[in-house]
This record gives sequence, structure tokens and C-alpha cells, in this order.
Amino acid sequence: MASSSQLQFDDLDSDPTLINDDLRPTNSDQRTFSGLEMASLWVGLVVGVPSYYLAGSLVDLGMSWWQGIATVVAANIILLVPLVLTGHPGTRYGISFPVLARSSFGIRGAHIPTLLRALVGCGWYGIESWIGGEAIFLLLPKTIKESFFSRPVSWLGTSPLEFACFIAFWLAQLGIVWKGIDGIRDLEKYSAPILILLTSCLLIWSYIKAGGFGHMLSLSSRLSSSEFWSLFFPSLTANISFWATVALNIPDFTRYAKSQRDQIIGQSGLPIFMGAFTFVGLAVTSSTKVIFGNVISNPIQLLGQIGGVFTKILAILGISLATITTNIAANVVAPANALVNLSPSYFTFRKGAILTALLGIAFQPWRLLQSSESFVNMWLVGYSALLGPIGSIILVDYYLIQRTNLSIKDLYSSSPGGAYYYSGGFNLAAIGALIIGILPAIPGFLQKVQILSTIPSAFIIIYNNAWFFSFFLAGILYWLISSLKGRQNNHQLRTPLLPDTP
Repeated sequence: MASSSQLQFDDLDSDPTLINDDLRPTNSDQRTFSGLEMASLWVGLVVGVPSYYLAGSLVDLGMSWWQGIATVVAANIILLVPLVLTGHPGTRYGISFPVLARSSFGIRGAHIPTLLRALVGCGWYGIESWIGGEAIFLLLPKTIKESFFSRPVSWLGTSPLEFACFIAFWLAQLGIVWKGIDGIRDLEKYSAPILILLTSCLLIWSYIKAGGFGHMLSLSSRLSSSEFWSLFFPSLTANISFWATVALNIPDFTRYAKSQRDQIIGQSGLPIFMGAFTFVGLAVTSSTKVIFGNVISNPIQLLGQIGGVFTKILAILGISLATITTNIAANVVAPANALVNLSPSYFTFRKGAILTALLGIAFQPWRLLQSSESFVNMWLVGYSALLGPIGSIILVDYYLIQRTNLSIKDLYSSSPGGAYYYSGGFNLAAIGALIIGILPAIPGFLQKVQILSTIPSAFIIIYNNAWFFSFFLAGILYWLISSLKGRQNNHQLRTPLLPDTP
């Protein structure tokens, strides 16, 4: 029998262009994510090749081992605040990120932030799939890896063999995507303990073979005080932007949480998980200097170097599992829901996920990963200037303007009298604040991609702190404009579909 909340919603006169089964608020029967399952989601997200690199890349740039890990943990503590705050409306009202965005950007204007988030997700999907393809390449016999097909092709930007491995891994993920959110939840739930076990085994192996972590502990800072701070802030921004994507669309997951308590407890472990896994990455990487005589920072290459058929099979399974758990949860759900929101009558979650995967190929991730400079300064910092203002506008609207009270009826209504219709379905105040929040970071980005040769130093500072600058600029501007407009929310009493629970 349907729950009372579901009956209440079904009685509402919803616009069919704004709703389908994937956009409908979750009912009590669908709220199955416990705090443990939310934590498992984050374990699956954190344990992956990109996270493995984070602290080590900062040490390469001159930080000490503990400064590198502390920077990663500090970034995730900061990010935990918008994560929990943005997750609140997902749990309270059972709505996804695209539907939540309607309250601040308008029922039509919501396409702007959701498609921008989707674009970043498609890029990440391609990057993670390429990493998975590298794991497949590792297992191939030496004769195949040295064949004609492993030679790079200039127009493709990589070799046909590596591209084929990429496509093979790309196809393998679609089976899980096809099962929808339930398949994703089961994947994360059962993968978490396996990933923890494999990570622990790698750490223990490196400790025994290197005779302890003495080499890592001897990695002191090579930076002066001024050099450290000039590196710290852009590094903090890059690490915040690493999960700023999920922080934006976290309602896509918290809408399935049993209670606010479960979503908060489940997410609170993020800084611990990130700190622990980046410690593993740094400890193992530094140990390779002692074990092999040279530093091997790529875990895929490391597992290949260890050798042995069993080790290689375990490597492909472990890296594939780590990559899939991160990729599907972080980079499929948001783009798929954005496409569903764009055209509910045509797109389903499955169709949206397939288009996301196709766009991931178009991003040509092998080019994005050619250097750490392009990955960190162009990709991570660059898109943080897009996601920062979107997140702040949504939070300011939900907590300061709406006072956490949303009208479920109006979120699915295209009536000109609806609370979120604004000007033809677009909230010009939010869109204007978004544009102004992004603009100051553009000169710095253009310099990074070498379109501009020189820019004033102020724009370099802004770009290096793009997430912080755009987040606060857009949020404050939106709050000021909305306050001046004196928008009144005197329509019918708003009540959540499910009551808040401790």
C-alpha cells in the first residue's frame, strides 16, 4: 500500500514536463540508506586512483608529508559543511538536486546549474574510465603491449590498444548503471569492506618490504614560509573542488536516507576517510623509493611492478572495483538526473546515464591527464569556479531566503502564480549572481590554458582561490539582491513530505 506522503503528492496537480518517476519525491518506503550505508558510499567514493595521488602530489611540490595530508584533511573538513547543509533538503523533502535547484534558479532556470554540474560529471566519468582502462592494459601480455597497436596515433592522442582498453572498461560499467540507484547502493555497500581490506594489504606490504615508513617520515618541507602559503591556498582550493561536485548534488543520495541523523553521521567520516587513504597513498609511494630504488607514484604501475599473475589479477579487480565505485556514484547520478530534469518525458535515469558515458568519451580524458598541471590547475581549480557559486546560491536560498521551507507543489508546477516561477521560470537574481561569481576567475583560467600571456596579479590570486572567491561573492550578492527585492513567501503552508527525525 502506498504511503500517505505518496498519496498526498500524487493528488497534486503537477506539470508533466517537470516530473517523472526519477524526479518524484521519495516516499518512506524508498528511504533505506542508513548511516552505515551513507558511510559506505563515501568509502567507495574515496578509495580510488585520483585520491591516492593527492597528498603525494603536494609533497612533490615541496610540502612535508604531514603538511600534505593536513591540507587534504583541512579541505574536506571545510567541504563537510556544505555537504551536510545541502544534504538536508534531500532528506527532508525527498527531492533530488535538479528539483532543489528549482527553488533558487526557477523551474526552468534550474537547467543552468544542473547542466553545468552534469558537464563536470561527464568529464570525470571519462577520466575515471581511462584509469580503469589502464588497469586492463596492465593485465595484457607483454607481446601485445609491445605490438603495433600500442603505438600512439597523433590524431587520436593515444594508442589504439589503450583506447580499446578504455572502451572495454567503459562498457563494463554500464551493466551496473543499468540497475539504477538500487544497483549503485548495493555496489557501494558490499564494495566498501573489500576496498578497505585491499588497501590495508597494500599498506602492510609496503611497510614490511621497506622496513617501516622511515623514508616517508623523513620527507620534510622544502618550502620557505612564504612559498608554503603560496602553495597551500591553491592546493586547498583544488582539494575542495575534488569533492565539490558531489557536495552540490548530494541530495541525489540523501533523499534516500532514513533520517537527517543518518545522512549527517554517514557523511561525517569524509575527512577521516580522505586523510587515511591519502596517508596510504603517500606511505606506499614513498616506500617504493626504498623497495625499487625509484619512486612509483602510479598505483597501477606499482602493482604491475610487483609482478606475479595472482598479484596482477588482484590488481585489476581492486583497481576496477575502486574506480567503478567512485565513477558511478560521483559521475553518473548527477548528469543522469540533470538530463531527466531537462526532459522528463524523454529521458529516464538509464538514458541519461548512457548519454553521460558517451560524453565522457568526447572529453578525451587521456589529454586531461597528460600532466599534473593540466589536471590540477586547469581541471580541478577551473571547474571549482563554476560549482562554488551554484552551491552558495542554493544554500543562501534554502536557509536564508526560504528558511528551509519549500512548497513541494510549486516545485513541480509551471503556473505563473507558483512560488518558483519567477520571470518566465527563471530567477534572474540567481542567474545574475552566478554569472558575476564566475567572471572574476575567467582571466586566470585563460592564462592557465595559455590564451592570455599576462594578467594582473589580483586575477591570479582570485583564480588560485576560485572556489572560495566565487562561493562567497555569488552567495552574498544573491542574498543582497533577494533582500532588496523583498520577496515574500506567503503562499500556502509548506510542509515536508516526511517529518524531521533526530
